[in-house]
Amino acid sequence: MKKDVIIEGNCLDALAKLPDASVDLVFADPPYNLQLTGQLRRPDQSLVDAVDDDWDQFDSFAEYDALSAAWLSECRRILKPDGAIWVIGSYHNIFRIGKQIQDLGFWMLNDIIWRKTNPMPNFRGRRFTNAHETLIWAAKSSDAKYTFNYDAMKALNEGLQMRSDWYLPICNGSERLKDDSGGKAHPTQKPENLLARVLLASTKRGDIVLDPFFGSGTTGAVAKRLGRHYIGIEQDKKYVALASQRIAQIQPLVDDALLDLTEKRAQPRVPFGALIEGGLLRTGDTLFDKTGQFQARIRADGSLVTKSNQSGSIHGLGASLQDQPSCNGWLYWHVRKDGREICIDTLRDQYRQQNSGQDKP
Repeated sequence: MKKDVIIEGNCLDALAKLPDASVDLVFADPPYNLQLTGQLRRPDQSLVDAVDDDWDQFDSFAEYDALSAAWLSECRRILKPDGAIWVIGSYHNIFRIGKQIQDLGFWMLNDIIWRKTNPMPNFRGRRFTNAHETLIWAAKSSDAKYTFNYDAMKALNEGLQMRSDWYLPICNGSERLKDDSGGKAHPTQKPENLLARVLLASTKRGDIVLDPFFGSGTTGAVAKRLGRHYIGIEQDKKYVALASQRIAQIQPLVDDALLDLTEKRAQPRVPFGALIEGGLLRTGDTLFDKTGQFQARIRADGSLVTKSNQSGSIHGLGASLQDQPSCNGWLYWHVRKDGREICIDTLRDQYRQQNSGQDKP
């Protein structure tokens, strides 16, 4: 199977030719079925460039549902056992697609709200301003060991858990592709930052991402930059040419240090006692929290003890001192070494590096 290609043709015909269990992730931005019945104008009577293309026209909900079930079924067949799918849509279609996803046996993981920082205003003043779109993230099955780069998402969110509401601008400025007349080259071009977050969250370097509604090629552009492979399907020759030209100009990141996202949960387990046995900490060393409020010394068995004789593991004692049900002791406790205060999690990483390739405790 060829990778990093755009297949020109009908979505269902192209999907049928792809082998079973061959891609790691699907990102789909299907037709929204907006059901527009007339022209939309601003208060000054200028015409709004709305989505009124033929590919978004359907005679009935039944016709739209049949198409959705067909392409979703094919995508599920093509996904690897541990693969996953993302589908983005508006209130016009996302609920209908969500039902299809569950009916076909996908396993819902999250719905993400993309909250737009700069949404198009509601010109008629008869409804709320539509300021968000919804993304459904689902695994191929309930047994799938899908990819989730938790630590990467946490780092992207300044050390806090990434939430399911993403505050990002719509595609505009220099990123917005233009046609020969200076208008939008594609009416629903998605911002690269949105796709980057999706791929960083749910793929690994070298994974294959399938986009069955490729459009202007945002998925391929981001995949190439981030060291992932892509397969795009697009029936409009104009968009195929546009996407091909766009992706050809992308310079991929080649520095391993920038692309390798090592999840802590995937790293070898290191008991706290291994740091003592490895000489990175010593019995009797004093640990403290980052505020300096609590201190404890390391006992010979790797447990900690305070001056008031409270004792426990790095996790248990940390939780007890804070009167909390749990505590990540690796991040809670610090030690002074060479005149610097460092988190003991840093010493754990150092231990892993020193013992890379050796039998782990």
